[in-house]
Amino acid sequence: MATRAEIERDITVATRQVQDVQNQVRRKCLKELADYTQRPVILYATAFGLHKYGGAPGLPFSITIEDIQGFMAALHGVKGTGLDLILHSPGGSLEAAEQIVNYLRAKFPHVRAIIPQSAMSAATMVACACNEILMGKQSALGPIDPQITMMGPEGPATLPAQAILDEFALAKAEILSDPRLAAVWIPKLQKLPHGFLKHCQTTIELAKERVASWLSDYMLHDAAASKIAANWLGSNTEHKTHGRPISAALAKSIGLNVVAMEDDQQLQDKVLSVYHATMLTFEKTNCVKIIESHEGKGFYVGLHTVKP
Repeated sequence: MATRAEIERDITVATRQVQDVQNQVRRKCLKELADYTQRPVILYATAFGLHKYGGAPGLPFSITIEDIQGFMAALHGVKGTGLDLILHSPGGSLEAAEQIVNYLRAKFPHVRAIIPQSAMSAATMVACACNEILMGKQSALGPIDPQITMMGPEGPATLPAQAILDEFALAKAEILSDPRLAAVWIPKLQKLPHGFLKHCQTTIELAKERVASWLSDYMLHDAAASKIAANWLGSNTEHKTHGRPISAALAKSIGLNVVAMEDDQQLQDKVLSVYHATMLTFEKTNCVKIIESHEGKGFYVGLHTVKP
């Protein structure tokens, strides 16, 4: 009979072998894509949406300030005037997205975002800082309206910043209409920290301003058209939900430079091979975020600090 330690060792060895195979296949797919496009490729992907993690995004799946280290590691020594950036992310920190954009645009005159499935929220913002966006029929961007996390009676709750402002406006209107309603609204409003409403307003403005500026600088080269597109992307009133999928056709209709993945079948096959290999890595291992170049260099985040 094997001892517990021996069984644990066998499991560890088998797990490492699975990770090695996953890495080999994924990196082979990345290299084949770069060979086809003759451009450097960076994969930025997280395991959000997978059933094994409950489908809900969380901090390990999000764009964070730590990610800049991943891009630095993945791009070390990578040469080229153009970059293909594969994005699969639920979004995250606006400030982290801005730092990533500043870094990539300082290194590459031309950046193409490739969306195999979903690049939402702050990931949509990063895509808008590219020269063009490659999307398939299955691909989706998302609204960029900021989400604010605040403490509720049952713990932290994340809400659209615009919804918080709208509720305050409703409270003001109802109290002015019937002062007796102040007794209902004031206990709720007193729970908001000082300056909270102003924070919501400035965060909304910043998201739209950044995207409008990037669209004007890199994609549309038209300040008025860029502002219209950014305002539409950032409108909670328009989209109703932060998770609304914005298709390639819809993104193109608001003026974004969207190229159909189906226009180049070989390119689509190679992009989707990278995507499927990446999602299988997430399914078969406890890795939840990969930032990796076609040269096999990168940064990997696991729920138990695993680095493939």
